[in-house]
Amino acid sequence: MMMFEHSEERRILQSTLRRFLAEPSSDLWKGLAELGVIGALFSENHGGFGGHGSDLAVVFEEVGRADLTLPLIDNALVPGRLMIAAGGSIENLIAGSERLAFAHAEVAARYDLNWVETRANGNILNGEKTVVVGCESAKALIVSARHSGEPHDEDGIGLWMVEIDAPGLTLQSYDMIQGGRASEVSLNDTPGTLLFFEAYNAISEATAAGTLALAAEMLGAMETSLDMTREYLSTRKQFGRVIGSFQALSHRLVDLMVEIEQARSAVILGSTHLADPAHERDRVLAATKNILGRVGSLVAQDTIQMHGGIGMTQEYDLGRFAKRIIMADHRFGDVDHHLERFIVLSS
Repeated sequence: MMMFEHSEERRILQSTLRRFLAEPSSDLWKGLAELGVIGALFSENHGGFGGHGSDLAVVFEEVGRADLTLPLIDNALVPGRLMIAAGGSIENLIAGSERLAFAHAEVAARYDLNWVETRANGNILNGEKTVVVGCESAKALIVSARHSGEPHDEDGIGLWMVEIDAPGLTLQSYDMIQGGRASEVSLNDTPGTLLFFEAYNAISEATAAGTLALAAEMLGAMETSLDMTREYLSTRKQFGRVIGSFQALSHRLVDLMVEIEQARSAVILGSTHLADPAHERDRVLAATKNILGRVGSLVAQDTIQMHGGIGMTQEYDLGRFAKRIIMADHRFGDVDHHLERFIVLSS
């Protein structure tokens, strides 16, 4: 049987980050940068010291475990990878002095990365972007727009850097159910600076990294939900006995443990294939995200059911983790999308 173990450096990163998030500083973003967490998301060639799939899995599992709502995926990982693909510097991003956000999703796109209706006429952009996470905290946006072709074409998609205070750029921001903030973005004759003329492959690669990171976050959130449920079952008494001693509940808890281990294996598999050629990378990550979505739904439902009414109250932390797990399924493609994608890529 093959055993997977993190390297000594990743174990140190994991334990250090877990301690830090247990007693976070007042400026979390700065603290994460000083700790080297943002640098762990990128390779040494680009000023970091990691960047491998396993590095991402370590960092974001702890992010999910601690229910951290800072948009580390959206303000650092994804835009940083796009900047690297465009040949730009991410020194300020790694240092924590600058944040960027990626404005790509559109209402009609569903989860299709190639669907872009926003138009570029030279460096002037017009269009609408939806659910741009971390937009308010970003210095600038990386905006996808079409300079040629039809909305569904992979060719003809470019990337432009747009300052957050650029003329014609308007934001409508809101709180997300799972925590954090997002914005609807409108561009009306908004000027930008061209980064990438043909950007589909770069968008696909950056989104693959984001998908793996989100899957690891879901795993961490599931682990905490399981720990809370195990503790509750070992202390809550009914009929003079702790309810964890009842066979039906103990069996359900064991079933969840088995499912979470399956999810962990899927994240490990995804992390080892992140650097593969696009077709194999995307096939494996489709399986990973599908499994995490299915297991996550089961974990969220069963842990709340085993807690009873208290699991639904705002004062109890479990509800936050359940929301995080469920809503994460709808980012970067849900279970149905990735099942279809896996079938297509496997044929």
